[in-house]
Amino acid sequence: MAGGSIPVGPGGVAKDYSGKVTSFVVFTCIIAATGGLIFGYDIGISGGVTSMDVFLEKFFPSVYRKMHQNAASTNQYCKFDSQLLTMFTSSLYLAGLVASFFASSVTRMFGRKASMISGGLTFLVGAAINGAAMNLAMLIIGRILLGFGVGFANQSVPLYLAEMAPAKLRGALNIGFQLFITIGILSANLVNYGTNKIADGYGWRVSLGLAAVPAIIMTTGALFLPETPNSLVERNKHEAAVAMLRKVRGVDDVSEEYADLVAASEASKKVEHPWANITKRKYRPQLIMAIMIPFFQQLTGINTIMFYAPVIFKTVGLGSNASLVSAVISGGVNVVATFVSIFTVDKYGRRALLLEGGVQMFVCQVAVAVLLGVKFGVSGTGSMSTGDAWLLLFFICAYVAAFAWSWGPLGWLIPSEIFPLEIRSAGQCINVAVNLLLTFFVAQVFMAMLCKFKFGFFFFFAGWVLIMTVFIYLLLPETKNVPIEEMSTVWRRHWFWKRVVPAADDEEKHDNIDGSKNGVVNV
Repeated sequence: MAGGSIPVGPGGVAKDYSGKVTSFVVFTCIIAATGGLIFGYDIGISGGVTSMDVFLEKFFPSVYRKMHQNAASTNQYCKFDSQLLTMFTSSLYLAGLVASFFASSVTRMFGRKASMISGGLTFLVGAAINGAAMNLAMLIIGRILLGFGVGFANQSVPLYLAEMAPAKLRGALNIGFQLFITIGILSANLVNYGTNKIADGYGWRVSLGLAAVPAIIMTTGALFLPETPNSLVERNKHEAAVAMLRKVRGVDDVSEEYADLVAASEASKKVEHPWANITKRKYRPQLIMAIMIPFFQQLTGINTIMFYAPVIFKTVGLGSNASLVSAVISGGVNVVATFVSIFTVDKYGRRALLLEGGVQMFVCQVAVAVLLGVKFGVSGTGSMSTGDAWLLLFFICAYVAAFAWSWGPLGWLIPSEIFPLEIRSAGQCINVAVNLLLTFFVAQVFMAMLCKFKFGFFFFFAGWVLIMTVFIYLLLPETKNVPIEEMSTVWRRHWFWKRVVPAADDEEKHDNIDGSKNGVVNV
């Protein structure tokens, strides 16, 4: 198969550290994964409030007027085409892109925990400003602060989970981040459905202000989290690192894993400029994956579906309440389907889920495009029966399910587990930056492209899904059950990447380390 063979450790022997899955490590990973709530809540809340008439009338009156024109004569594809409206949605992602570069330095120098706390506090302030917004400027300022919070959280949480989890359960525990993203989306959809019924017209304030709740949960949880052994070693806190390794692995003998962490840390200290180092030939596969995986993840079209779901359903003829109910349904599917990934990713591997998910998403995108094309054509005028609208909901839910057990969680998992320690923060920064840049781009142009491309826009996404599925089949090796500090072996055994990366002899990492240097302790 093009993906390569089963990964093994140095010398061809599979590396398997001593230890077991402890309740402590599971609990800490669950608490850390709540960082996904802030990203998910924002994705879900944005589309919901932009489908509320009272919100549109106050901040986007031109869109409000379009929504109440005669449906038979209105281009259904262009109802929500407004640069101000897309700026409200997409400004968060541009801010998150900028924040991710600062977050990389904070994560490296002060630890993963400090970055999570910073993200939670910034998001909390942004939620307060949005809930109290009196004009569009306040909305945008609030969104920018939310974006800084998302940038810090998305940088640190996947790294924390990948480093804390044992290799055999790294996939399942890391996917907790994506699970909480989906829970955040579903929670936002439920909040929107409830606040839309508030008669006095301030429901949108409640929706936006309640973003403080996931921020408080994340920040409070992070305050009580321990730091990862990898980060402790990286910052020369070796005794604390050994103690933490023993606690998270549930055994006293952690010498082999500790030695690998120290070796990785020694290699990282030789790197004065990780941003320059990451471009070296030996890191070429990881760099390409850190760019292409988030690039492809956003070109599945998922965020356009999730934060514009209420708008899409309202556009095709479902009323405001019905459109929010439909968004709740798709959000619920998102949560449930993520559990499929949790229970299968460490058994069947990353590649199998990505390939199956890609095929299913392709079929669903084509079906959505055909259905919209038949009902609205290229003119965009016409209407859709309730039955057809529910059929559209079915295909969107099938698409969301496929994403939720493939590109959704694995788009965060794979980049967080493939980088060696010396460039891990920089690599995760690139992953987050590309993800948010593409999210910003897609959010910024979605409504305009839907207006111009009509139903063909969904063919556009289907084409990208086809390309990314071929990319995964040919170029992504399997990474399940491989210790995070031994990940370099999978590239050397891959049919293509072994021609790119140098042999192990050329970059021997496991030199004899003098225990008296840099505070290294004997275990």
